Amino acid sequence: MSRAEGPRDLVERAREFAKGGIAPAVPRNAATVMLLREAPDVEAFLLQRTEALDFAPGACVFPGGSVDAGDADPAIGWAGPSPADFAGRLGTSPERARALVCAAVRETFEESGVLLAGPSPATMLQDSADLAADRRALLDGSVSLGDLLGRRGLVVRADLLIPWARWITPEISPRRFDTWFFATALPSGQTATPAAEAEPGGPPQPAAPGPAEPESAESDSGIWWGPSAALDAARAGQITLLPPTAVTLAELAAHQDVAGVLAARRTITPLMPKVVVEDGEPWLAMPQAIEYPL
Repeated sequence: MSRAEGPRDLVERAREFAKGGIAPAVPRNAATVMLLREAPDVEAFLLQRTEALDFAPGACVFPGGSVDAGDADPAIGWAGPSPADFAGRLGTSPERARALVCAAVRETFEESGVLLAGPSPATMLQDSADLAADRRALLDGSVSLGDLLGRRGLVVRADLLIPWARWITPEISPRRFDTWFFATALPSGQTATPAAEAEPGGPPQPAAPGPAEPESAESDSGIWWGPSAALDAARAGQITLLPPTAVTLAELAAHQDVAGVLAARRTITPLMPKVVVEDGEPWLAMPQAIEYPL
């Protein structure tokens, strides 16, 4: 059985759960995006979460987050495979699939500054730097994705998002997420930056192979990592990776270029690790056929 070291604060909760004393929390729908580039090998953009957060403090993660009510707005402009097509790939309803794709686009913009949208189904936004104010407004909740796109005359480029995986937080966790992973390429002309710009009107600072300045309450830095290099850093204790992130990076490491990643047509099935306690030590047992790389 492939397994990872589990959080020690879940030992007692795991015991209570095994006795039937705790009901599983209902997981929230979420989306996360593997933003990829070639430099010259495949690299993925990772954010380091602040230590102050309740969920996964300090961990390096792909951009992503929970689905908001506004993500389900049917008025949001859409280009690419239909929500029904995505539903078939994701194993869910068209309404849920549409909200997940819109959440993926919104969260990627909020957390990396990259907007997967364009003025038409055949065109792409080339530079998102002038949307800094819109990004801050999304982050503070004063506008929705639909508001932003409608005012700018843009549509979601759903065709740029490739379904990759679905991970569900273990049943014993007090906070749970049902998260769909997507892959996409960094659009030409756009630059990833970790969170909203600190000063209105100031130019964004590109994320480089090193830490960036903290700009939001959720992330301290943004960095482009080669998948194998990120896994090596985690093994050396230099960074922390959640199990789904580590598994996904190992999957990305098997591809030599971004085109190969985006050409993958994967079967999406729910993957949910299970917390087990052995000799007082908590472990995360990986789902069958999933090899934990750390």
